[in-house]
Amino acid sequence: MLTKIRLVTKLMILLSASSALFAQDQNPYLYVLGVAQDAGFPQVGCYAPHCMKGWNDPSERVTPTAIAVIDADRGRTYLFEATPQIPQQLFMLHQQAPAHKFSLDGIFITHAHIGHYTGLMYLGREAMGAKKMPVYAMPKMAAFLRDNGPWSQLIELENIHLKPLSDDVAESFKNFRVTPFIVPHRDEYSETVGFTIEGPAKKALFIPDINKWSQWDESIVEKVTQVDYALLDATFFDDGELPGRDMSKIPHPFVTETMDLLKDLPAEQRNKVWFIHMNHTNPLLDPNSRETNLVESQGFNIARPGLRLEL
Repeated sequence: MLTKIRLVTKLMILLSASSALFAQDQNPYLYVLGVAQDAGFPQVGCYAPHCMKGWNDPSERVTPTAIAVIDADRGRTYLFEATPQIPQQLFMLHQQAPAHKFSLDGIFITHAHIGHYTGLMYLGREAMGAKKMPVYAMPKMAAFLRDNGPWSQLIELENIHLKPLSDDVAESFKNFRVTPFIVPHRDEYSETVGFTIEGPAKKALFIPDINKWSQWDESIVEKVTQVDYALLDATFFDDGELPGRDMSKIPHPFVTETMDLLKDLPAEQRNKVWFIHMNHTNPLLDPNSRETNLVESQGFNIARPGLRLEL
């Protein structure tokens, strides 16, 4: 009789643990698909030693920055950025959230630079032939797509359906919400936004492209303290990374500058930071570089494809 009770108790514990795991799996989460700057790694036309490593070994290649929200409860996924390497990234997403169980239910675009929107071309009739794929875009970004080919054809043929976004106005879904906010950047064709992505338990900040933090009317220090994860622009590690070029004309915040701004935060706050959007010259692309070790020794993180962050 005692043995039977013990068996029943163990079974109940196992069922309880399984239920808890199942419930946890139902929460949405962020899934990192790419971490490089717009042109990926290795970069087109680059045959320097650091790029040759990627040309010679496909396992060293890194796709441009993109993340996804995977909502297991509803069987849906949402993409943030449509990069030129969206075919590979959608396959990676399929491996994590199989297409026969999950539907891609929307794409959020930050701005009109090549690594962030040109993947939309694969939704057209020459490729996927998508049907009214929701594309969430700010007013200038949406106007750029409507008024210029070949993007306008995607709208005319109803491959995509533009969904308007407004600055600091949340787009709500059943299990999470997304809030765009304007950031300073080179805005030749559209405004540029970052996103706050808030789930049932945790909140993430996604700013893949921005000018120097001093040009923003918000404090990145305060922003980090208000979220659980901060995926921040890490295009360049430090000044002088592009020999022969005036890097003041490419005013991304250097990783060294961001770390200096955040250095006085407690360790648990610094640990929220995940550097992302790295140029092909950025030594943080190499997990074994001295610079990678320095960043991690200061309590910060570097995003890698496959990273999963619970929401």
